[in-house]
Amino acid sequence: MTLGTPEAPLRVAIVGSGPSGFYAAEALFKSDHTIHIDMYEKLPVPFGLVRSGVAPDHPKIKNVTRIYDKIAANDGFHFMGNVTIGEDISVSDLREHYHAVLFASGASSDRRLNIPGEDLERSYTATEFVAWYNGHPEYRDRVFDLSRENAVIIGQGNVAVDVCRILSKSVEELKATDIADHALEALAESKIKNIYMIGRRGPAQAAFTPQEAKELGELDLTEVVIDPADLELSEADEAELEMNPAKRKNVVMMRDLLAKSQAGEFANKPRKLHLMFFQSPVALEGDNGSVERVVLERNALSGEAGQQRARGTGEKTTLDSGIFFRSVGYRGLPMQGVPFRDDWGVFHNDGGRIETGMYTAGWIKRGPSGIIGTNKPCSYDTVKMLLEDVDQLQCAVADTAPLRARLEEKGVRVVSYADWKKIDEAEIAAGAAKGKSRSKFTRVEDMLAVLA
Repeated sequence: MTLGTPEAPLRVAIVGSGPSGFYAAEALFKSDHTIHIDMYEKLPVPFGLVRSGVAPDHPKIKNVTRIYDKIAANDGFHFMGNVTIGEDISVSDLREHYHAVLFASGASSDRRLNIPGEDLERSYTATEFVAWYNGHPEYRDRVFDLSRENAVIIGQGNVAVDVCRILSKSVEELKATDIADHALEALAESKIKNIYMIGRRGPAQAAFTPQEAKELGELDLTEVVIDPADLELSEADEAELEMNPAKRKNVVMMRDLLAKSQAGEFANKPRKLHLMFFQSPVALEGDNGSVERVVLERNALSGEAGQQRARGTGEKTTLDSGIFFRSVGYRGLPMQGVPFRDDWGVFHNDGGRIETGMYTAGWIKRGPSGIIGTNKPCSYDTVKMLLEDVDQLQCAVADTAPLRARLEEKGVRVVSYADWKKIDEAEIAAGAAKGKSRSKFTRVEDMLAVLA
């Protein structure tokens, strides 16, 4: 019997329901094969970082879920929410019941700075803060001390900018978004007046996008502060900007922000967002077990355009810091039964193939790079490789019923896509009652209660 026909569908388990998982499903459904997909997600709700990572004040980005709804409408698609692979079901279970397993589980951990004092109280990762204000159940009960005047964010990617923007915005600017209610309440009491976003290299190397930079000049309460000397570019910087138009737009945008600040357009705003360059944290200090100060070392850049590296000069300064966030990159977490590269924080793979029958896509494949759309070609490339292996793929038990029975015995309530739509409708209705686009359920039991 030929695999991938109506009589013998190609059975694929996709682990993870973020963009890379949905794009992998799309690529499979576009193939000439008959496909059966079970998409496993540990939460009762899909969409990964589109739901729990995209900033609440960027609603247009979340419209991509409409595409995922269309993918989920395929007859061969089945959502298996509220199921944790490695706990409720093992990887070996999946390999027994599917011809192929495709891991699209993302990179949910943070890279460390590896400096003294990094684990002091009031030192956090950007990831946990973002998940907290986006209502992720695993971070719902985190507490962030916003009672001090100075906040320091290390990193200058889009996530770091998101953290700065959320700390900089007024409640009026956020209250109509889908920000978690508990976060809105905490931010309303914030005493933060100075926000420092610090990068180890210069403005020509800043990793945020021009749109993110533009939004920093549109904050109701917050003035952007930049040292004019930091915007003086070297020949190597200029050469880099020639190679990368988006980076040039960043610099143009920052010069525009500086000009507006110097012209007094931001005058009398109660908060200040300081964009600082050529600095690296070398230690966090605190007198009572909590962060009080950040020790910074001045950097100088060396090397050819596009390959400039930051090296410490030995010149150090100290900056008061009542709360500290690191946003210096993500890394994936290992999963039992899957080869893992600890040095890179990804599943060991060759272009997406872990081994025949096991594949990977997205950040757990390539590392934390790109935007949501970057995951589409990444997933398509992996699926192409999977389909090249079709003649070698085997499945011992071509039936999901035994897995579902095992989950039922364990008391796991498997959430279908139709179930998710009920949760979705309930969140939107709850939000409408509060004048918000959505009021998210932030506890798994509350999500499941909708389905009772």
